[in-house]
Amino acid sequence: MIIFKSFPVFLFFSLVLATTIVNAEDAEISTPAAPTIAASGFILMSYDSGKVLAENNADVKLAPASLTKIMSVYVVFREISNGHLHLDDLVTISKKAWETPGSRMFVEVGNQVKVEDLLKGVIIQSGNDASVALAEHIAGNETTFADMMNQHAARLGMKNSHFEDSNGLPIENHYTTARDLAILTQALINEFPEYYRWFSQKEFTFNNIVQHNRNQLLSRDETVDGVKTGFTDAAGYCLVASALRNNMRLISVVMGASSPSARANENQNLLNYGFRFFEAHKLYQGNTALSEARVWKGDIKNLSLGLAEDLYVTIPRRHYEDLKALITIDKKIVAPVKEGEKLGTVNVTLKGEVVAEKDLIALKAVEQGNIFRRLYDSAMMMLEKPDGQ
Repeated sequence: MIIFKSFPVFLFFSLVLATTIVNAEDAEISTPAAPTIAASGFILMSYDSGKVLAENNADVKLAPASLTKIMSVYVVFREISNGHLHLDDLVTISKKAWETPGSRMFVEVGNQVKVEDLLKGVIIQSGNDASVALAEHIAGNETTFADMMNQHAARLGMKNSHFEDSNGLPIENHYTTARDLAILTQALINEFPEYYRWFSQKEFTFNNIVQHNRNQLLSRDETVDGVKTGFTDAAGYCLVASALRNNMRLISVVMGASSPSARANENQNLLNYGFRFFEAHKLYQGNTALSEARVWKGDIKNLSLGLAEDLYVTIPRRHYEDLKALITIDKKIVAPVKEGEKLGTVNVTLKGEVVAEKDLIALKAVEQGNIFRRLYDSAMMMLEKPDGQ
């Protein structure tokens, strides 16, 4: 079964399945080219849809410097979420953590520091000492913690990343890409909104020392609420930024800029471009019935179908009414059916170009019907004419 829908009726979730195609006017889509960015690699991505709006060298493996700490913090957040770690747990500072060079939180050997304070020391102050302390506390040593980082990177689909330490100090075989960092940041914001707010904090005081967040955009642009800076001689000046304007969130990554001001300026240019020329829309609610399908030989006849998660699109501005959706449902669905089983697709297009495609799934399980239902439906299936005859 194939069902067409047109917009903006599509946005209102009455979801009465229409079979009529409403033809939009053939206005051309013209979006200005992205700005030229002076960096080794960059990307601009829509948070909700994952659509890439601009990129260059986004898959080139580069030294990430302290952008590494985004993954370190992600691992710590995961450990907290699964109950293996708590914010008020005390971490004993080792000599190795204390003597780690570079940016510091200024923890002292032998002192015990709460996990929450160490996290803020990593996020706001970019403390290498705090990163090592957390890594050792969670995994016993930094090497094992790096293995955890790599496992999460693989799970998230960060195909061109490999981590060897928790802080980003130069070391062989330690690299990531602009695209992978955008994927990671998207996951971090999505999974841990209650902790993500710390990335917008402009300063943090520990051991009577006040240190300021190096992300200049936090003070320059009130819509920016994260994420992290980095610098080494090998990596250059790097910044992952995220901003939320009018319910649309963008993530920008700039790696290998020439100065602190350059990395801020280039991220600002990317964000301004994205917000100026694109818009995001939530089209379908996850776990909500979009259609029904006939189920043969089951304990029920009709099964609600929907999406596993919300469906968003990010499109050029002023083209919302040109969106169309095509819902395709598998033919002759036979019980048993598992909850979450793929039974079709939802395909959204803009002027004939696919902008989103999601699996249409069973919203509940269907067991086999009794012997009489199965025999009856078997006979009816044999009598039913194939489509098109």
